Amino acid sequence: MHELLEKLGLVPKDEKIYIQALTHTSFAHENNTLHNERLEFLGDAVIQIMMSEYLYKNVSKDQGILTKKRAQSVREEALFLYAIKIDLPKYMFLGNGEQEAKQSMVADAFEALFAAIYLDLGFNEAFRVFEEIVIPHLHLVENLKDYKTQLQEFIQLERKSLVYKTVKIGGPSHKPTFRSEVLLEGDISLGVGIGSTIKEAEQSAANAALSKVVKGV
Repeated sequence: MHELLEKLGLVPKDEKIYIQALTHTSFAHENNTLHNERLEFLGDAVIQIMMSEYLYKNVSKDQGILTKKRAQSVREEALFLYAIKIDLPKYMFLGNGEQEAKQSMVADAFEALFAAIYLDLGFNEAFRVFEEIVIPHLHLVENLKDYKTQLQEFIQLERKSLVYKTVKIGGPSHKPTFRSEVLLEGDISLGVGIGSTIKEAEQSAANAALSKVVKGV
């Protein structure tokens, strides 16, 4: 933890909140400690306002364009990219059942980290870190598209519709497993995916579908 804080140039008042920010529910349940879900909730809003302020001051476009840029810059895939740039998975606390941090887990921890900075040191310090570790990489997410977006754009060329049917298929409440199937025109199965969140399962299904439709199956 000290290594990460030093890397970010932070001098914490309360180091415990940073540990909580990087603690996944799997570790928390095994060790009877606090996890990062509440911090993730706050961090999402903190990052949204920082990105909004940055775009407002630096991009001379109308509201529609700014909204699109913000959404693109703070979605899971983008947060994961920023997090990887600071080796965030290296510092995360995971339960024994987790081999490695999934993309969604890393993105959540990134949000929680910013909540921790905000609560511990204030908005200005959080914004300083944001400018140092997010802004330099914004150009990398401009053309970053998730699997669902890629599939949707591909299918729209033929003016057809997609729907995802996702259900929970097992696992305890703190570690559920979901199965998602993506259907073309409501009845033609294109792909099936499994994930620990609904979003993850749908992305997995879209990825499976892309491998088929791109080959013309």
